[in-house]
Amino acid sequence: MEKSIVNRGVALLAFVILVGFCGILVGYVPRWDLGIMVAFTLGLAGWDIWHVAMGHKEDKH
Repeated sequence: MEKSIVNRGVALLAFVILVGFCGILVGYVPRWDLGIMVAFTLGLAGWDIWHVAMGHKEDKH
């Protein structure tokens, strides 16, 4: 699959929107357990963006 600048840009935009949503969620509901889950979610999404969307790992689907 060919990786283009548009695909990378859309992936980064989606990640930024996810970070913004989770930031607002944690800001309005300040609970430590929710913060842990948000950090875990953003970590997994960031790992996926880095490895698959940015081309550091081949997508074998």
